[in-house]
Amino acid sequence: MHLPLGDIAHLGHVELLTPDLDASLVFFTDYLGLTVNERRGSSVYLRTWDDYEHHSVILTADDLPGVRRTALRTSSEEALRRRVKELEAAGHQGYWSEDEPGIGKLYITTDPDGHELALYWESEYHQAPEELRPALKNQPQAKPNRGVGVRRLDHINFLGADVAANADFHHQVLGARPTKQIRLDNGRIAGKWLTYTNKSYDVVYTEDWTGSAGRLHHIAFATDTREDILRAADLAIDTGVFIETGPHKHAIQQTFFLYVYEPGGNRIELCNPLTRLVLAPDWPLVTWTEEERRKGQAWGLKTIESFHTHGTPPARS
Repeated sequence: MHLPLGDIAHLGHVELLTPDLDASLVFFTDYLGLTVNERRGSSVYLRTWDDYEHHSVILTADDLPGVRRTALRTSSEEALRRRVKELEAAGHQGYWSEDEPGIGKLYITTDPDGHELALYWESEYHQAPEELRPALKNQPQAKPNRGVGVRRLDHINFLGADVAANADFHHQVLGARPTKQIRLDNGRIAGKWLTYTNKSYDVVYTEDWTGSAGRLHHIAFATDTREDILRAADLAIDTGVFIETGPHKHAIQQTFFLYVYEPGGNRIELCNPLTRLVLAPDWPLVTWTEEERRKGQAWGLKTIESFHTHGTPPARS
């Protein structure tokens, strides 16, 4: 497999839905260390300190938790037009919108599972206010002095009714490179990891054991070091944040991680994936078998295979 980096530059931002906006906002600002950049109606736009764009996450009040929109920035205006043409030729019709601050026109479509995806090019570089101005000019914002202080949005893991179809959509229509997958004994693909960058993954699909479509497994934020993950666990028990599993190390992709829940019901991963880069242009797809996955994580921790939660929220239609 030999695919050059293409028209999608990176994962831009994610819009999360929460039935408890105030409590979720406290989690994202006080525990994770994100900064509020703007408020509009029932939505709050937040940013990690090392993101160059207007926002990294949108929190929107809703009856149920989940993901509403995942935005991917293209590498140019021409790249955006090419991807729109490919999407429409492949039967993924969408529409144009301009409904987010700091972002230009977005082309809104869905993956085969119904997850809303937005492609865009125009983006406003963040200009930090005086109280958040960094000492170093190549840094968009000063490091936060509270919480975990996550650096950036790292990846999103969708739950899918058909993992292979969703992964093929990102690979064949949008140009992502698959790096790892899980193949069950019956031949079905139960998980697939794909990248648009030189990180080993930006988008993941894992099988939803309920057979539902359009749900979220988690979003992940990157930290500078493994030690930050251990500190995040200490902060969690001190502040009442629910820890689902970890700190530990994934076998697939070898990410050091911690899974927690924000008060609205969305699973959040804190991860330190910085050592795993895909630099080879002909990177081979690594397949994990069902037997290999039964061994659990890298050091034997039981693997979370499905959308199994602390107080499982109802599925979104």
